[in-house]
Amino acid sequence: MQSSPHARPHPVWHEAADAHVLAELLAGWVSERLREGLAQRGQATLVVSGGSTPVPFFHALREADLDWPGVTVTLADERAVPATHADSNARLVRSHLLQGRAAQARWLPCFATDTATDTDSQPDHLEAACEALDARLAALSWPVDVVVLGMGGDGHTASLFPRSVELLQALKAPPSRRCLVAEVPDAPNVPVRRLSWTPQALLATRHLAIHTTGVAKRELLQRACASDDVREMPIRLALWQDHVPCHLFHAD
Repeated sequence: MQSSPHARPHPVWHEAADAHVLAELLAGWVSERLREGLAQRGQATLVVSGGSTPVPFFHALREADLDWPGVTVTLADERAVPATHADSNARLVRSHLLQGRAAQARWLPCFATDTATDTDSQPDHLEAACEALDARLAALSWPVDVVVLGMGGDGHTASLFPRSVELLQALKAPPSRRCLVAEVPDAPNVPVRRLSWTPQALLATRHLAIHTTGVAKRELLQRACASDDVREMPIRLALWQDHVPCHLFHAD
């Protein structure tokens, strides 16, 4: 993938009156896409993101009437923290999505043991964890069915941060590379090492959504649609591309 995308963004906007109505709308859209995958291929894969925004969406989706044992759930990125840590995306998903009916889904964590120890956060061990995740992701059925991305206030998505060395390297990575180690000491909120899907992997999906809330995020999305510099705002990798239609789910 080049840092200069190929197509002007023509996202499909889905808007709702508030965050909870939006969560129900997104959950309905995702469940239909998963149902299609289950009907056509007997299995489906859902890639979700961390943060506080998706929690109402997780609560709505987990009660969907799906053949959950046929659904694989995984994360677009993860922090190198123990799975019991408040900043663990795995903890978030297990607590809020893999409950109720969705408890029967197959869970594919970024770390093989569903936890990252202090040792795992060291460079050599994290590189090994990245290679192991790459192998587990390669075993999935590609393209995956649904990817739901979030967006930070700086325009980052997954653990692809503006003007980071890892982003620049990832944009040139071969399609076979699906995972990278992100060194993000200047990341907002949680400056720890992370594992992240590459741009190529995130776009290797049948259905793509971006989930945001708030007036500031609307303005950021509009700015992202106005210019194609992915290095400045990595969320543009989902907007300025012609691989898969991009659906924006937003509530002010």
